Amino acid sequence: MSVVSSLYTGAAGLNSHGEALSVVGDNIANVNTIGYKLSRANFEDVLAQSVGGGNETGLGSRIADVQKILTQGALLGTGVATDLAIKGDGFFAVKGSAAGLDGTFYTRAGQFHLDKDGYMVNADDLKAQGYTVNAQGVLVKSLTDIQLSNAPIPPVATTQATIAGNLDSTSAPMDAVTNPWDLTNPEGTSNFSTSMTVYDSLGDSHSVTVFYRNDSATGWNYYALADGAEVTGGTPGTWSQIGTGTMTFDTSGNLTAGGTGTIATTFNGAAAQTITVDLTQVTGYASKSTVTYLDQNGYGSGSLSGISINSEGTITGIFSNGQQRTVGQVLLADFKAADQMSRIGSNLYIETEASGTALLGEAASGGRGTISAGSLEQSNVDLAQQFVDMIAFQRGFQSNSKTIQTADQMLQELINLKR
Repeated sequence: MSVVSSLYTGAAGLNSHGEALSVVGDNIANVNTIGYKLSRANFEDVLAQSVGGGNETGLGSRIADVQKILTQGALLGTGVATDLAIKGDGFFAVKGSAAGLDGTFYTRAGQFHLDKDGYMVNADDLKAQGYTVNAQGVLVKSLTDIQLSNAPIPPVATTQATIAGNLDSTSAPMDAVTNPWDLTNPEGTSNFSTSMTVYDSLGDSHSVTVFYRNDSATGWNYYALADGAEVTGGTPGTWSQIGTGTMTFDTSGNLTAGGTGTIATTFNGAAAQTITVDLTQVTGYASKSTVTYLDQNGYGSGSLSGISINSEGTITGIFSNGQQRTVGQVLLADFKAADQMSRIGSNLYIETEASGTALLGEAASGGRGTISAGSLEQSNVDLAQQFVDMIAFQRGFQSNSKTIQTADQMLQELINLKR
């Protein structure tokens, strides 16, 4: 190999080590970039010629490829419901325009938010891909832009109510002759009362008070009353009785009759409704009268006030009326050779022939990782390792420059022979 060739060998080493240093610089620059995956420069030798007898002469080195290292980054908790991180394999799919391209892109950066139209988008307004729900609130498993509806959910009228508690068996029975039940004086002609809220067909709430009266040692009557101003045909300022019934207990305080009651009424402007009241959990023990559980199945209309996302990407809407329901699902994409995707900037990748086609599906299925809401995945760059690599590449660059310097000196000596 000639001395002149040594110059080109050293130059090749300078180029390859300079390019490798650029890769390290890119990694260090992105040490705080969410979802960033570090790159590694892989060197290979360059063969100049093959001499007979098995002697082979090289011509330096070059960068064979810049490999993406897709190891897991640490998760950073943010507490923001729409911040998403992936634990394991997979990428978020986002759609829109980026880097002069239109289509679907893939990213590990899950810094999403809801825009004014309810779309789940990232900082570049690319729309997250997944499933949405139809008008009936059923998840439609067809890939689309994730959009959470801003429309309020409709009200549901109360049709069932449950009351659990105890009626004090030692309460003094009220005489039906000297102290009969009086709708105008329910507090003075009953032993105990409790109130519950029910909803009509328009979603308006109404307070129903149930008065309990001990008419004998083992028998109780109850009366459900509502404000007459809220009931069709009622008189404002007076009670309207909308339900009544009798409960009987045995000598052990167990309910033997009257476990189911009925409230039937029509609230102003709403449809007529019948409410079935479950009283089977009421006891008649010799202890203070109390209510231990009260529930009903109605609710008013409500607007979306927040969301939560589970490990499978299912989005649950939290509504102002206290209801929760599924409103969408975030999907993940996986690839046969994910490290062969191409970077296009903005934390985005595109699929290539080498990476294979995106395999979109639900998180925690098909080898895909899980989703951690309220978190972001940090860069997987190890600064200590990058600084070590930087030193190694710097020394390699210096050494190759010495090759060029030495070859130049040798050529100078050759020229000096002529003097």
